Amino acid sequence: MPRKPDAPKPTPAELELLQVLWPMAAGTAKQVHREMQKTKPEVTYATVLRLMQIMHGKGLLARDESERSHVYAPAHPQDSVETHLLKDLMQRAFAGSAKALVLAALKTGISKKERQEIEELLKEDKPGDGK
Repeated sequence: MPRKPDAPKPTPAELELLQVLWPMAAGTAKQVHREMQKTKPEVTYATVLRLMQIMHGKGLLARDESERSHVYAPAHPQDSVETHLLKDLMQRAFAGSAKALVLAALKTGISKKERQEIEELLKEDKPGDGK
């Protein structure tokens, strides 16, 4: 029997909202709307509120109803959702190969700073170096 995923897979719009909400930890629809408008001035409060209600129904957001304005928080940690999405992408697009996924990501172009960070990570985690 296939393992049930840890979290429902968010749509692109839901993922965009989560990326605003994760650093906040929790917030009302009004607070999230205000933050989203910084990068998407066309987004309406009604759209944000409706999306948050849908996400709550799907289990992507937890909702505290103890205050007049409901406070929403991500139901799953950012790294958990990202790992789930990455595994899904790896399976669907790269036949389960992490190597193929990483090589494709590197071929799309990375900055000099990103390359240095990757090299440092690889140096830190060398198998058999006694760590």
